[in-house]
Amino acid sequence: MLLMSLACRAGGQEEPAAEASAPRQILVMLHLPAPHFRPDASYGANYRDDAGRLARRRVAEALAREHGLTILEGWAMPALNVDCYRMAEPPGAEPGKIVEVLSRDARVDWAQAINTFSAQASDPLYPVQPAARQWQLGEVRKAATGRKVLVAVIDSGVEADHPDLAGQLAFQENFVDGQPYAAETHGTGVAGVIAALAGNGVGIEGVAPDARLMALRACWQVAGGATRCNSFTLAKALNFALMHGAQVINLSLSGPADRLLRELIDVACARGVRVVGAVDAASADGGFPASHPGVFAVAADSRRQLTAQVLMAPGRDIPTAAPGARWGMVSGSSYSAAHISGMMAVLSELRPGLTLPQVRSSIVLQPGGINLCATVTRLTGKCTCVCVEVTPPKIARQP
Repeated sequence: MLLMSLACRAGGQEEPAAEASAPRQILVMLHLPAPHFRPDASYGANYRDDAGRLARRRVAEALAREHGLTILEGWAMPALNVDCYRMAEPPGAEPGKIVEVLSRDARVDWAQAINTFSAQASDPLYPVQPAARQWQLGEVRKAATGRKVLVAVIDSGVEADHPDLAGQLAFQENFVDGQPYAAETHGTGVAGVIAALAGNGVGIEGVAPDARLMALRACWQVAGGATRCNSFTLAKALNFALMHGAQVINLSLSGPADRLLRELIDVACARGVRVVGAVDAASADGGFPASHPGVFAVAADSRRQLTAQVLMAPGRDIPTAAPGARWGMVSGSSYSAAHISGMMAVLSELRPGLTLPQVRSSIVLQPGGINLCATVTRLTGKCTCVCVEVTPPKIARQP
């Protein structure tokens, strides 16, 4: 199971032993006037050096001097109209005190601690894919395959040249500071469930094999196979996804609410982007971002009591791609979320203009999960497989 859980520890990308002794890190947001930033295809950490950015850098340096902070990195986030600075607190600083003071400073939009995320865990394999039978994928693909829909996989690294993923990546970006891009287990597995090639004679078939993936590495694999992310790396990847036209965003992670991530998800939802989050079975509310309004929350285990808003999808003994041109069996709501992201790509191809409430009302539920065939029938009016009779939803015209 590779569901992410969040612990409020020091940020950074160190191994567990180093994290305990590392200084606490915080994020400081400074207002970014819209006219001063023009994103382009090469947008990255070294964003355009203009007078406005230099002025905000001077403000950041002044704040750092006043509070004994060390500036580690600055990053423009035009999706939120802010510059985000990652800073280290001085040794011995009282937890939360500097953030509290900075949040009252007129020069600062807001400040917060960095939270560290920790991971818990008719091709040959197509017949054993649960979704092949439960979702009748062979028949659903007669209507749609997620063609040209852009899905952001914000996760650990994806193996771009894996036999089941070769040519599927539209973007491959690394947002983990100080580490080269690497192919890793969790990201590769999630990407495989969403968009593995169909009919190539090897491995598995993704739910949306004609979707295009944005492999945005915001998490990293550590010794022992665990996977970590933090507020800053995830925010950088979310901002990139929003600035480059993602239609679906997969977040196979969970934890307590985080303001920076919440603000970015709000922007995504306002734009009609379909954000999918994995439910944390150990959390009473399912954890963040699954508990966030507008996010499609997904779980794999139907034995616990779940709210009506939580979607069920295959998440046990799922065959998927693995680094090293291999395949393996995985379980967990991370992979359930990946199934729903693939489904969202299929629905986006069919009806790209639906609002998020309209998408939710179009999904046909049955005991144990989703009837994808009936959902497709509801949207197209044509039943291509064995599915229950459904009534087309009443979709109001948008003003």
